[in-house]
Amino acid sequence: MRRFAIFLTVFIVIVAVTGCHKKSNEDVPPPDNFIRGADLSFLPEIEQWGTQFYTADGTPEDVLTQLYKNGCNTVRVRLWHTPAGLHSSLAEVSAFCQRVHDKGMKVILDIHYSDTWADPGNQATPAAWKKLPLNTLSDSVYKYTLKAVSLIRPEFVQIGNEINGGFMWEQGRISKQADFIQLLKSGVKGARDAGVQTKIIIHFAGLTGSWWFFDLLKTNTVDYDIMALSYYPVWHGKDLNRVQTTLDSLVSLTSKEVMIAETAYPFTLQWNDYTNNILGLESQLVQGYPASASGQLDFMNKLKNILVKTGKGVGFCYWGGEWVAFKGTTAADGSSWENQALFDFSNKALPVMRVFNK
Repeated sequence: MRRFAIFLTVFIVIVAVTGCHKKSNEDVPPPDNFIRGADLSFLPEIEQWGTQFYTADGTPEDVLTQLYKNGCNTVRVRLWHTPAGLHSSLAEVSAFCQRVHDKGMKVILDIHYSDTWADPGNQATPAAWKKLPLNTLSDSVYKYTLKAVSLIRPEFVQIGNEINGGFMWEQGRISKQADFIQLLKSGVKGARDAGVQTKIIIHFAGLTGSWWFFDLLKTNTVDYDIMALSYYPVWHGKDLNRVQTTLDSLVSLTSKEVMIAETAYPFTLQWNDYTNNILGLESQLVQGYPASASGQLDFMNKLKNILVKTGKGVGFCYWGGEWVAFKGTTAADGSSWENQALFDFSNKALPVMRVFNK
């Protein structure tokens, strides 16, 4: 009996020690150069409205400072060619990127090659380029990219935004593969010739079709460094296991690095202004991740862990984290995203800020 008691004690100690030191894949920290980023493209406009942001304890502090203190190391900024207003123009973007660099963070320059939003359903050619023949358009893409990258000197540059169907329609539609590839390579060459150590990102929205898309780039020997995906459960599916298998298959296909360039998750399903929100239903959520402050953080930590587990996952960018209801609680043209921001309805930082920690 005494020997059994000794054996049981030793067994318990072994189990306890093993349990204390065992680490799952979800405990593996990301490397030091892992992109812990946020897209802050709305911030210059929001700041012009005099919007005040606060730390979790209610201390006033600007967004860039808060993100930097919480471990964010990269800011993504969209660039429009000739926007109707001043926002997302080259002048505004270059000034904002200088602030980001001054803060000690890196820049992802997201060139839309459009005067407005570019996404899988919208890829309008800039008005200034609308009637150009293909070769002239290609030259314009080269010179514009060279100018933007030379001026801003970003650490990363996207040649197009969510270019599932190509960009600069109609000439750059992916159905016109030779033309699309020519324009894409012109943008890449402009970035390379800028003489800046800038990594080139190619960005696809979602999971479905991504293998075919990046295989097309491989077949046509497109020169780039990082594959990027957008992943929003409401549009791209709620199966996080599929996110993992998709990233793994893309890395296996190309041997390139991969990141999630856009993602977000709600901390509530409520609204803070009269603008119709993208998310507002329980059915739009991922099972096990409620629309709560903790659910938002858990979702983002899970995505970060998926990227680390992929092996060549190099980071993420949280989209719309600054897009609070900055025009007031009765605005019908304010934010459709305020319940997915990094700040609550009082503009106080949420626990999700911890995802930027190492």
